[in-house]
Amino acid sequence: MAESTMNRNTYLSKNVGAFEDEIEIRGKRYRKVEDLRYGTNPHQPAAYYKPEGTTCTVGDMHVLKTGKSGLSQTNLEDISYALNIVKYFDKPACAVMKHVNPSGAAVQRGDETVCDVYKKARDCDARAAFGSVIAFNVEVDAQTATEIMNTFCECVVAPAFDKDALVIFNDGDKFKLNRQIRIIKCGDISAIPRYVGEASDVHNTLKVLADGSVVVAAPLLTNLKSVADLKPASAENKTLGTVVSTVKAKPGQIEDILAAWYINLSVRSNGVVIMKNGQTLSVGTGEQDRVGAVEQAVWKYNNKYQGDENIKDSVMASDGFFPFPDAVEVAAEAGVTAMISPPGSIKDADVIQRANDLGVALFHAPERCFSHH
Repeated sequence: MAESTMNRNTYLSKNVGAFEDEIEIRGKRYRKVEDLRYGTNPHQPAAYYKPEGTTCTVGDMHVLKTGKSGLSQTNLEDISYALNIVKYFDKPACAVMKHVNPSGAAVQRGDETVCDVYKKARDCDARAAFGSVIAFNVEVDAQTATEIMNTFCECVVAPAFDKDALVIFNDGDKFKLNRQIRIIKCGDISAIPRYVGEASDVHNTLKVLADGSVVVAAPLLTNLKSVADLKPASAENKTLGTVVSTVKAKPGQIEDILAAWYINLSVRSNGVVIMKNGQTLSVGTGEQDRVGAVEQAVWKYNNKYQGDENIKDSVMASDGFFPFPDAVEVAAEAGVTAMISPPGSIKDADVIQRANDLGVALFHAPERCFSHH
């Protein structure tokens, strides 16, 4: 990202420039790409770096249109997590990110246009989408650009934009609300690892603790590569013996179960994703208890969802196991009829039995996908 594209203003931290042009992490050199507008908050100076000698999807992105000031750390994090969602889909997909959580995401079903997919992602929670970062895995066309420009957002990132779309994004006189929108062309999305075993050590995550200590961890990826990897839940205990999920998923639900799981990888734990026909109907995130995440998601659907879908016969992904049947009961009462979660609870058999009683198809994922970003 060329430095000339980044406008400075008085909101920029006065300490910008204090970061070295090159740093070393775990023996690998990193080159500074930009001094940022600020970190998470305006009083936190920040810069971002890319690994030396590599081509990066985010680190080598091009700002095609910049707003009145440059990017912040949160902008970059939203860009990264949004691309981390759409990377999983071969069909056109869109993720709308707000404060490093998806307010909505969607993937194409049938003959839907890219604009249709964007509206599905936005309308999961259109209120939260105000001031969001929007990511696509395909070229953005003029119809989609016009729809985006009619609601306020911070950034749009995609691998390509057609010429007519760029004209619309630059028409600040017509679309005054989005005059300062930032348009960013990312690198190859397929270069971002998706599945366990694809990442190198350059993708490891770093978490700096309060005293300066650092945790280095492998990136959060999944073993679920296709619908063929989805397995009905099974568990046993002394009271019930072996219990297997006997309810069959309805037509169309299998694709949604896998999609909801992929999206949930980028939801802050405790997190759940309710989905139907390629659209998130609600995202429950950041709760301290599992049933609370489900209750939050159901409330958000009832109070914030603006799309055409009904929650009846939707699916749900949970990033952790169900410690009790209560979360399954809350979701089923709302209309969810198929779910995926990892196993691990001492009450897994009880949960599966309750799901069978309620007519809910339950699948077990091969791993937990807590995200504590």
